Amino acid sequence: MEELREDHDDGTVARVAAIDIAKASGMVCLRVPHGTIEGRCVPQVWNVASTTNAILELGDRLVCQGVERVVMEATGSYWRPFFYLLEARGLDRWLVNARDVKNVPGRPKTDKLDAVWLVKLAERGMFRASFVPPMAVRQLRDFTRTRTVFVQERTRHKHRVDKPLQDAQVKLSDVVSDLFACRAGPCSMRWSPANAAPATSPTSPTSPTSPKVA
Repeated sequence: MEELREDHDDGTVARVAAIDIAKASGMVCLRVPHGTIEGRCVPQVWNVASTTNAILELGDRLVCQGVERVVMEATGSYWRPFFYLLEARGLDRWLVNARDVKNVPGRPKTDKLDAVWLVKLAERGMFRASFVPPMAVRQLRDFTRTRTVFVQERTRHKHRVDKPLQDAQVKLSDVVSDLFACRAGPCSMRWSPANAAPATSPTSPTSPTSPKVA
């Protein structure tokens, strides 16, 4: 008769920490095995400010305690400093969906008890980590999103320039596709206070301020 081997890896974590994150601070709960009593864990709960130095000190403390996993609830954008700075300390971070925590019956409401409840669920492997891209992808995503915002703001300001012209019955946008464009040439073709006073007649085709638009 063939003997079957049972897999005893039930997903539990021996040394785990959880952070209930708020705007200006985070409530940390740490659970580590008891030094003398087998099968018993010692919980520690304390508050950490959401500053760079405080979070880095927290990371050093968790590393010294041999923490295997740090679980934090996705709360707005306040989780980012904790996630990124603890990443610099080499800790395994899990960002969990707040819906997964709320769907478990018996969830307490205070910040301190909420951190204790969070670490208990993490210790038993009852969470599923959310996807957070690596640092290189995050940086590229931030750059592309910032450029998109700048382009949108530039277009919005261009439209604001055209509105007072329309109110003044200056229908320049009816005959010009882009008020801020000029033909290929030096940047001196654009208007500026330095070249506002023409060196020659304003109607002269050789005037440096003679308008040339696309």
